[in-house]
Amino acid sequence: MIPLEDAQSHVMESMKILESEDVHLLQGRNRIITESILSNESIPPFDNTAVDGYAVRAVDTNGATQEAPISLTVLETIAAGKPPTSTIQDGECSKIMTGAPIPDGSDAVVMVEWTEQQGNESVVIIKEEVSEGQHIRRSGEDLEPGDLVIPKGTLLNAAHLGLLASLGIYQITTVRTPTVGIFSTGDELIEGSQVLKPGQIRDSNRFSLLALLERDGFQTMDFGLIPDNEAAIEGTIKKAQDTCDALVTTGGVSMGDFDYVKTVLNRLGEMRWMQVAIKPAKPLAFGIVNELPVFGLPGNPVSSMVSYELFARPALRKMSGNNNPYRTIFEGEAAQDFLRKPDGKTHFFRVSADVGEGAPKIQSAGHQGSHQLTGMAGANALAILPDGNGVTKGSTLEFLFLD
Repeated sequence: MIPLEDAQSHVMESMKILESEDVHLLQGRNRIITESILSNESIPPFDNTAVDGYAVRAVDTNGATQEAPISLTVLETIAAGKPPTSTIQDGECSKIMTGAPIPDGSDAVVMVEWTEQQGNESVVIIKEEVSEGQHIRRSGEDLEPGDLVIPKGTLLNAAHLGLLASLGIYQITTVRTPTVGIFSTGDELIEGSQVLKPGQIRDSNRFSLLALLERDGFQTMDFGLIPDNEAAIEGTIKKAQDTCDALVTTGGVSMGDFDYVKTVLNRLGEMRWMQVAIKPAKPLAFGIVNELPVFGLPGNPVSSMVSYELFARPALRKMSGNNNPYRTIFEGEAAQDFLRKPDGKTHFFRVSADVGEGAPKIQSAGHQGSHQLTGMAGANALAILPDGNGVTKGSTLEFLFLD
């Protein structure tokens, strides 16, 4: 067996970052931007109100209370998107809607909840005093021209896209998103709801892996369930070479397996068939077939998902230009005993991490067998148990979130 870190390093050293491309803003989420973005204008572009209310001179509200309100003359109503037409003088104000420009002469806004309008709406009663600048969003308080908006190498999220749109930037340069092909093989596998014959099982791995790939923002190409036939498997791999940036297969990577996938991959490329010192997901195949990275993941359902998280996901994130491809490791508190036997492997328990006050509380998500998807379905994290006897309730436990 080889250490987890060695297997990960072997995979990562073979991954190349994809080329950049110009895309529309709406295609940018979950992509790495390749150029730093500087602000070309002020955000907000003008002083505006953060609330509905009345634009006033703060000094005119001095001493105003519920018991001793003051009266101001209302000059106009300023709607969002409309410029003011009047300057606020002593004893005057303007009704103003959230986001509307602050009129000249005003230096504060009184919330509408602190006011009472008279019947003809030309006078308003102010029941609370405000200080200078209160409820005003100043021009440039978020960004000024020349400010760094998004550094090169940033993984774009929804807020980044909104920020770019607020600056009028709709075309950006990002690393291209990998297209990942996937197929399953095995004469024991079927797809559909028909009654199982003796020895048959339904293909579940492909569906789990497709969902994981799409969750993580990768493009997918489903090559389906391929029969145990060398010509069919080779044809599928060659099709992936023409259409994909990486390929994922599931099953046929254990020691001693008699599998056509192994035969074809060994003939077409430079594959390494590894036994990694982890549980689950000990068997792993990885190699390059005519510049196409190929991940051979284990056939057990949980093993294939854990193997994806530890190897395929970070490698594909590196291919996407991500400088931090691995999941962050956190510390939590074991809410129960997590016992195991020494076997030279790091164990990954399927757990539920309850994030509340203090350290997250970690408890088992259910069945831990590599063939038992119920435990994986109930998990939001993987607990990391180094080789040894495990940990007892109340001990510190490292874990990584899955979502």
